[in-house]
Amino acid sequence: MTRRTPTLVMIALGAFVTTLDNTIVAAGAPSIGRDLALDLGALQWVALGYMLPFAGLLLVAGTLVDRWGRRATLLAGLLAFGVGAAAGGLAGSVELLVAARVLQGLAAAFLVPGLLSLLRTNLDTRGRTLGAAVWTACLAAALALGPALGGVLSEYLGWGWIFFVNLPFVAVMLLLLPATAPRGRDPAGPRPATGPMIVVTASLVLLTAALVRSGTGAALPLLAAGAALGAGFVVRERRAPDRLVPPALTGNRVFAGSLAVQVLWGLGISGVFFFTPLLHQDFLGLGPVGAGLPLALVAVAVMAATPLVPWAVTRFGPHRTVAGGLAVVGAGLLALAVVNHIPAISPRVPGMVLIGAGSAFTTPLTSHALDVVAERHSGTASGLLTASRELSSALGVALIGAVLTAVRGIRLDAGAPTGVALAGGYTAGLLTAAALTLVGALLAVRVLRARSTTTSSPRDKRAVP
Repeated sequence: MTRRTPTLVMIALGAFVTTLDNTIVAAGAPSIGRDLALDLGALQWVALGYMLPFAGLLLVAGTLVDRWGRRATLLAGLLAFGVGAAAGGLAGSVELLVAARVLQGLAAAFLVPGLLSLLRTNLDTRGRTLGAAVWTACLAAALALGPALGGVLSEYLGWGWIFFVNLPFVAVMLLLLPATAPRGRDPAGPRPATGPMIVVTASLVLLTAALVRSGTGAALPLLAAGAALGAGFVVRERRAPDRLVPPALTGNRVFAGSLAVQVLWGLGISGVFFFTPLLHQDFLGLGPVGAGLPLALVAVAVMAATPLVPWAVTRFGPHRTVAGGLAVVGAGLLALAVVNHIPAISPRVPGMVLIGAGSAFTTPLTSHALDVVAERHSGTASGLLTASRELSSALGVALIGAVLTAVRGIRLDAGAPTGVALAGGYTAGLLTAAALTLVGALLAVRVLRARSTTTSSPRDKRAVP
């Protein structure tokens, strides 16, 4: 195909840059906090501002891409992403910085389904297989390089370059857009359920804000408002004929269980890793580069263990493979907690390797979840899985941040030095993350088995005696 090469390049760049913005901020967050005089609560919104709108809009964004047209949607998404990156790099206040991150998150929610749709429209069967592999590889590369790149840019060029680095990617993708995205739209296509999506997104934002503001007078009103909106959304979903999430998915034990397991994994891992560079700088005394570089060990371990995953799935089944991977991740988090009082990097290496290697064995979760849904629901199911991953990352940052902040405050009140108090809070966060991950392992064993008897696919239902 004449569009094959530019399409693959477009997909690779999009996968890399949208994932990079989830991870690159972590190593630069301490520098941002110092320059803008932010406390831990405000600093979390630099990450949450991107993750929450990204997760919240994914379910309706795919439908809007079809209605508005791929070229128009991708053009608007790329321009918004670039404007957000430039504004973030120039931001002199937390309000402007968070607003820029929100704009980038909104843009990413449209870029991801728009780019993935090019797999279907531009590539043949072999090309789609290659494109999916390119997408996955670029996600892994962004996870591996994000913290280290953020540390390098923060230390040598300033934290603003964490955001400016997005601009070359946006420029190249804009140049490739005419050759990859066809014109045309489908205004007669199904209308997205924007109302319910706004309600559930607002609920998530309020609940996350309640976690970030835990221990303050604002926490309870935020929690009540978020819970009320969430309850209203659930009632609406039960009664409405046009549900945001089809009943075939909510009633599918394996798919719903996969979402729950993925959320538990994300809750534990994402929050811990957001605060790791802060610990490395304030407790271990490392610079931004040294603080972010050790996180690359996790991604390297993921890539090293990935070739063993197909063998494990064949030998033990997806449910035991995922459960075993989560158990190893939990063991790695506990290993970090045991040595966290030691102000050195080397004792932390085994724990980081365990976390990365274990995470590799959780990758069958996505493919297994998609295998058990009918083809007509595959797009919605993919959006739900991606949204749950982003949502769990956001809630993980808020939850672990709440635990860390509470324990750190207790230690500070007891007279502990700032770095030691932070380490105590980080240890509590590690233990919380390990508990969530191990619960996910137990849940995986129970809900991910017996695929043939728990599917929304009509074909699979006929196979059940």
